[in-house]
Amino acid sequence: MLSLLKIQNLALVEDLAWELGPGLVGVTGETGAGKSIIVGALKLILGERADKGLIRTGTESCSVEAVFDLKKTDTVDSILTESGLDPLDGESLIIRRVIGASTNKQFVNGSPVTSAMLKELGAYLVDLHGPHDHQSLNSRERQLEMLDGYAGLDNASEAYRAAHQIWRKAVGEYEELATSERASEQEMDMLRFQINDIDAAGLREGEEEQIESRHRIAANGSRLVELCGQVEERLGEGEGGVLAGMRDVSRLLHDLEKLDPKLAESFQGFQSAYIELQDLEGSVREYAEEIEIQPEELERLEERIHIIQLLKRKYGSSITAILKFKEEAEEKLGRMENRGEALEKLDEAVKASRKQVDKMGHDLSAQRKLAAPRLAKDIAVHLADLGFKRAVFEVSLTLRPEPARDGLEEVDFLFAPNPGEPLKPLRLTASSGEMSRVLLAVKSALAREDSIPLMVFDEIDANVGGNIAEAVGRKMAALSGQHQVIAITHMPQLASLAQSHFVVTKEFDEHRTRSTLREVAGPARVEELARMLGGKAESARIHAESLLAGAAK
Repeated sequence: MLSLLKIQNLALVEDLAWELGPGLVGVTGETGAGKSIIVGALKLILGERADKGLIRTGTESCSVEAVFDLKKTDTVDSILTESGLDPLDGESLIIRRVIGASTNKQFVNGSPVTSAMLKELGAYLVDLHGPHDHQSLNSRERQLEMLDGYAGLDNASEAYRAAHQIWRKAVGEYEELATSERASEQEMDMLRFQINDIDAAGLREGEEEQIESRHRIAANGSRLVELCGQVEERLGEGEGGVLAGMRDVSRLLHDLEKLDPKLAESFQGFQSAYIELQDLEGSVREYAEEIEIQPEELERLEERIHIIQLLKRKYGSSITAILKFKEEAEEKLGRMENRGEALEKLDEAVKASRKQVDKMGHDLSAQRKLAAPRLAKDIAVHLADLGFKRAVFEVSLTLRPEPARDGLEEVDFLFAPNPGEPLKPLRLTASSGEMSRVLLAVKSALAREDSIPLMVFDEIDANVGGNIAEAVGRKMAALSGQHQVIAITHMPQLASLAQSHFVVTKEFDEHRTRSTLREVAGPARVEELARMLGGKAESARIHAESLLAGAAK
């Protein structure tokens, strides 16, 4: 479960450390108090995009930290090791997100990670539903995922998708080659021209750098010889030369050593410098003698550079890229010239992969057909608990003309909320209030197979009231027997059923506004429920006490 949520400088929250318990956790508060900030903090933990506008005014950054206590760590450990991190040492997973004005950072157990990794982890940690998330029930793809989850077919459907991907890839390669067979001879002529054009240049890896170096020397030969001559003149043994002067100094130092032998050690550096300068003069002289000023060599190098630059404009930004282009052109030409044989092989691959898709698809379909009526029956039972006493719910499977990515059939949740009405697709029949209850019924039916530890319901009871609100609350309380459930609600019937109840309030002082969170129990909880029921009248207080007494039973 989520055992701790820390929020610092996020919107109106200055500093919050929220310790949570198991079961159903209720969160209430007046509109605008800041309940949505809690959901926003959880979304940041789940890897959603961070907006610097979330940072509390007057601060440079905000942070969110969540501590999850996990009984089973296999899936999380697998995600961590695939990302190069160590598996959990114990049962605690700590996720931290820091949002600054220019940078965002995220950490898992102290190690930096990407937001994409947080999303991957979040998919196994939190199932979050907002006021409009029931719209996912309208998606046929999502409905099929729910059916597979209920039937325990996640691995089988994943294996089918992998087989389907192989088949579609084979079909794509076949169609590409079949299309190329109808291509004009002009395309093949163009490929041959490009290959010959590159071959004629006789390019070699690393050649460009060598040629440019030689060209610089050839193009600046006269200047190089002139500079070498000046260096020799300055260093030389002639009158005014550095070495000539040092030779005279050397004689004087030698005379000093005769008079005081202790000075010999001090003069060793001079002798070393004198020898190094002599070596330098010799090296410069030899370099100048090797320089050959040949206009024809310069012309040849310039022509070579021109050829390379021309090929780079046509085929790639470097010799490596040009040679890569030639290799790909040769492969494509080879396929086009020998496409008859290649088409036969690809056709065989298409047929073999299609056969595998059909086999796996039929196996998957058979298991889906067995599970569909059971899922519909379970959902109908939960719908009855939520006030749809005579509603009809079915899970319809329709065969597709061609295998699709998720199977041979498509699914439709059919719903008739009232007796005498025909079954219609759920997306065409249910109102928003009905959809919230259908979502809760579906989640209840899938609860046993759903391994996600935390469910968050953000005001999904917004369009229900009275006895139905109490039924929604009892259904969430039932879910909390297998999951930790956080319910952010305006309904006192639901809040009274929570095992722990927290209230978000907005506080003001002379300078700032801040949102705070506190747990309520006893008289304070009665007072909060009375507020939700309409005020501080005695009748509201009596009603609140009645709700709590009923919840206790």
